[in-house]
This record gives sequence, C-alpha cells and structure tokens, in this order.
Amino acid sequence: MFILKKYLHGVNSPKVVIIGGGLAGLTAALHLEQKGKQVLVIEKNQYPNHKVCGEYVSNEVKPYLEQLGLELCNLGLPEIDTLQISTQNGKLIEVDLPLGGFGISRYVFDHKLYQLAIKKGVNFLFDTVVDVQFANDEFSVTLSSKEKIHSKVVLGAFGKRSNLDVKLNRGFIQEKSPWLGIKSHYENNGHPSNLVGLHNFPGGYGGLSQTETGDVNFCCLVKYESFKKEGGIEAFNQKVVSQNPILKDFLANSKGTFEKPLSIAQISFEKKKVVDDHILMCGDTAGLIHPLCGNGMAMAIHSAKLAAEQVVMFMEKPNFTRKDMEKEYQMLWEKNFGKRLWMGRRLQDLMLHTKWFNLGMHTVANSKILLRKLISNTHGNPILH
Repeated sequence: MFILKKYLHGVNSPKVVIIGGGLAGLTAALHLEQKGKQVLVIEKNQYPNHKVCGEYVSNEVKPYLEQLGLELCNLGLPEIDTLQISTQNGKLIEVDLPLGGFGISRYVFDHKLYQLAIKKGVNFLFDTVVDVQFANDEFSVTLSSKEKIHSKVVLGAFGKRSNLDVKLNRGFIQEKSPWLGIKSHYENNGHPSNLVGLHNFPGGYGGLSQTETGDVNFCCLVKYESFKKEGGIEAFNQKVVSQNPILKDFLANSKGTFEKPLSIAQISFEKKKVVDDHILMCGDTAGLIHPLCGNGMAMAIHSAKLAAEQVVMFMEKPNFTRKDMEKEYQMLWEKNFGKRLWMGRRLQDLMLHTKWFNLGMHTVANSKILLRKLISNTHGNPILH
C-alpha cells in the first residue's frame, strides 16, 4: 500500500496513468519514461503469467523494442521466416514472410518488459481499476479499494474485454460476440523453429509456432456455438480440430505442458473507439485484428508508441492541446491500422466459409505473389523510436 499512498498526495500524483500492464501498457510506459515523464502502471495481475495469444511477433517492432532497451538477442528466440497455411482437408501452402518475426511466450515477453520498466524507474501498482472519470481537465481513477488517483493523462491498455469497458459504456461491449480463444503449450515433436502455421478447421482456425523454451504454442479461435456442442476442449480437439489432418497429427503426437488449456470468451472484433471519454486506448483496447493476420502483438506495441508520442507532445508543447492530442492519435491509428483491420475481417469471413476458402486457397496456391500481397496488407514497415 506504500506505493499507493505515495501517489494519493497532491504533488506526487503521476502525470500519466496507464491502466493495464500488457504489451501495450508496458511499451507506452517505457517510451514515456525514456522521455522523462512520470508514469504509473496499474495492473491487476502479478508477473509472470500466461495469456491467450498467438505468440508470434512481426519483426516490424523489433528495432523499436531494442531502442527501448529490450535485449531480444539475448533471449534465444526462434527466428520465424516461413508461413504455412492449410485448408480444412490439409492442403498446404508455404511462403516466406517478407519481414519475418520471432516466437516468444507472453509469460516471458511481458515479464521481461516489466523487469526492464522497473529497472528504468516506472512505478507499478497491482490493483483493479473500477472507474475513470474526467472533469476539469483531470482524470480521477478509482481503485477496487475505493482510493482515487488523479492524473493529467490516462492511457487505456486493459485488453480485449474488461469490466471497465462496461463501466465506460463502450459500444462494442453491449453486443455478444461468438468468438472463443483457446491456448496451450505442447512439447515440441518436430515443429520447425522457423515456421508459423495457420490451419483451418470447421468453425475456426489455429496457429502453431515455437516459443523461447522450444515448446510449441497452439492457439485457436473458434465459434462458441461450434465449441459448446462438444462439451469441452479435449472433445473439441478430437472431433472438430482434428478434422484437419495436420492438426490431428500434431495433437496425436504432442504432450501438453499446461495443467489445463487457457481460454477467453466473448472476443470482439467490432470497431472500438480509439479515444473514449478522453482516454487514449492502446493495443486490443483500441481494436483487435483477427489472429489469422498474425500481427496483433506488433500492432499493440506500435499503437502504444503512437499514443506515447502524442502524450509527450501534449505535455511538452504549450500550443498542443488535449483536443490536438486526441485528434492526432485517432488519425495516426486509423492511418496505420485501419486498412489492416479491414483486411483481417475480409480474410476471416473467407476462412470461415469452407467452400470459398478451399477454392481461394487453391487459387492462392498457384500464386505466391498473391499470398505475399495479402501478408503485406496485414503487416507494417519496421518502426523506430
């Protein structure tokens, strides 16, 4: 409670509060700290912990992460340069990834960023935010303990779906979503370290990629209606996922390393407000790209960079108003991610209509140029500080 009391007294109130300590929140904190800003990250869970995530990261964010001080070269990460896609019946296509990427578990990734942030002087408070109010050009952030923290700027990085979305009455939270995410790690039984696989099955698709331990992450997105008919993850894997012969072979010859798989329901791909009640939203809180695009983690990091840059401008330039900050961030977010999100929605629509997807895959199989074009439309260019 010491760190909380420190921030509840006027002169020591943080200039920036970041709600959520995932990839976006941690990245924004490191960026702002590097620019000399006083930051408090409020995160409900202690590190390290696993999260439902594809765990493939595009190299577009690698230079930026290294500039923030994260030494990725020392982590022995799998270097991924090939994408493998299969149809429900197991027809395979392979293509090189223009930028490539690396495999890393969220268990390690988030923890390393957290340790770096602590080392750099970022302050953390492990608690739950239950409300945020904006009045008189200042935020009041209420914690589960009923204590309040006051701040000039708040960044929202609290993930795909949160009770805070309900409290803020965000539009997408009113609609039920049919999507369920499931993830587990498996002992590697021959999956190449340089390969990320994306495999279709009835009602969903799953990704395979190696992590820093050598284990393979299997993360899939499924329609809940399809899932609940089978009564559990094991039965669903056997009866539905295994209709894809590649995934059937993987599951039959691999041993899970988690006590039980992780899952998250009500994953929404609906459009979200990037700025909501003057809070700058980052990462999945601002918008979620379909996992088949393989770019969610990079987008979260990039969006945090864009938000942090606008916050710095707001805090350092007298003529750069809050309205300017919000307008500029919205414009940059749309410019960098709008097209990717649109393409992701179109690809997912195609993938979940088996007849058309199989036909499209056969077409793409005869044109790797077309597949590379699809990849380039869902990924960005390398970003620097």
